[in-house]
Amino acid sequence: MTLSINRRNLLAAMGAGTGIGLAPAAIAAAKLKTATFRHGVASGDPAADGAVIWTRASVAEGASGDVPLTWHVAISDTAKPLKSGKITATAAADHTAKVEVSGLKPATEYWYWFRTADGKPSPKGRFRTLPVGKTDKLVIALTSCALYPGGYFNAYADLATQERVDAVLHLGDYIYEYGAEGYGADIGKRLNRLPDPTHEIVTLSDYRRRHAQVKADPQMQAAHARAAFICVWDDHETANDSWLGGAENHDPAKEGDWRARKAAALQAYFEWMPIRNPKAGADPAAINRSFEFGDLATLAMVETRLLARSEQIASKVAAPDMAQVTAMLAARNDPSREMLGAAQLQWLESLFAKSVKAGKPWQLLGNQVVMARVPGPDLRAALGDATFEAMLAKMPEAYRGQIARSQAAFKAGIPFNMDAWDGYPPARERLYASMRKIGANPLAFAGDSHAAWANDLYDNGGTRIGAEFGATAITSPSYGSLLPGLGKIIAAQSPEVAFCDQDMKGYTMVTITPDAAVADFVTVSTVFAPEYKRGMAARFEARKGAALKALS
Repeated sequence: MTLSINRRNLLAAMGAGTGIGLAPAAIAAAKLKTATFRHGVASGDPAADGAVIWTRASVAEGASGDVPLTWHVAISDTAKPLKSGKITATAAADHTAKVEVSGLKPATEYWYWFRTADGKPSPKGRFRTLPVGKTDKLVIALTSCALYPGGYFNAYADLATQERVDAVLHLGDYIYEYGAEGYGADIGKRLNRLPDPTHEIVTLSDYRRRHAQVKADPQMQAAHARAAFICVWDDHETANDSWLGGAENHDPAKEGDWRARKAAALQAYFEWMPIRNPKAGADPAAINRSFEFGDLATLAMVETRLLARSEQIASKVAAPDMAQVTAMLAARNDPSREMLGAAQLQWLESLFAKSVKAGKPWQLLGNQVVMARVPGPDLRAALGDATFEAMLAKMPEAYRGQIARSQAAFKAGIPFNMDAWDGYPPARERLYASMRKIGANPLAFAGDSHAAWANDLYDNGGTRIGAEFGATAITSPSYGSLLPGLGKIIAAQSPEVAFCDQDMKGYTMVTITPDAAVADFVTVSTVFAPEYKRGMAARFEARKGAALKALS
């Protein structure tokens, strides 16, 4: 993500031998009869009659070839399988394996697992099929931004303990591309959680290794085993601030062709994630897809990075003068700038129009970045001159300069985050016009910002369009670690922001009924140790046509 302050810089200071004389080929073949499941299991993209189930077969060093597996689905963790089959974890797919299970009953929880040819079982996981017909309640978790060096995945661990989770929406930044000296490295060094490989990832092998490292984490495995994930990527699954033609963190002179890097990143993503593979001949970046939750809601997962997004507009100069700020604001309002693109917007409008016609009360929008208008906060006005100056005095000189420059840009009209929908206001208005046209009741979900949000969404004419709930980061550093209480300042100064927490890590649990959607903003007390306490930052309720309401 891009903000008017450079967030990365701002937060940088914070087997034995067999004993048998087999030929080499025979040794390799024998090894492939067995494997371990060190990356656990995962499920995703649930349907009314099934889901995708995933695992990875870790083979012995030096082994080559494919690994035959069997898969099983049962009604409980101790029941006999209802369905079983065979699947091969191929070397070509980095020994990952995915099965699109079908033929199951709707609104039912199932357990699944895999076995090797010699009978070794994987861990067991569970998923819940989507409901059909009358549906009284839906419980979904919103997650995003899991920087491995940034700390322990305590939020995933807490999520895994919840009594009911129908699905987990992962809204992006499942992995990060940075090396051992990059974003969050200071924390990673203290916790011995440095990224693998230690350099910035660029190649297919690099991206595979980074996915493997994250999937080997026991807290993440616990969350995957708890419920099906519905995932979209954000920018860091490729590179920071990615867009259609490149990324802020991609240098063609040093890192090669952007299309090659993107292709490698997406191949690894589809190999390692529990998501349905793209259809033959389809653009793999077209990850937008939908899910129906009975007569209660339609969920659309949209793609806002690699399909159509125009390049971000952000200040690259040390001290922008008013002429430069004026040029930036003019470029920001260029109507040709895209976020979803015409084809994806038409797909979304058609999908939600059918949902409205069917009488479903909720149209859910799984979206990577914050949609609400968020003006840059005026820290001096909020804190007072003396407190503001005292705060600056405690910071290194470089950070004082960044904050001073950002404050000047904010006062001139630059929003808090130009990588969010605030950097693409005409595209946002096109989306809002589409929602008005069909009479939708959209509830948007957002990740990316490393902060929790409850926002009311209004178009340029002041008409309320819907609401937005945003999930804070699993681990990734936030501005609140440097400026505690910043979220409260943002909420106080932003007409659309009812709640913002820039301080805590966690996730958001959303419970949806026909009349209301309630967001519980779950927090964990620390990510710097594996022991933590669960907390609740706030609860907010959304109802059609009404402003968000804080609940006690």
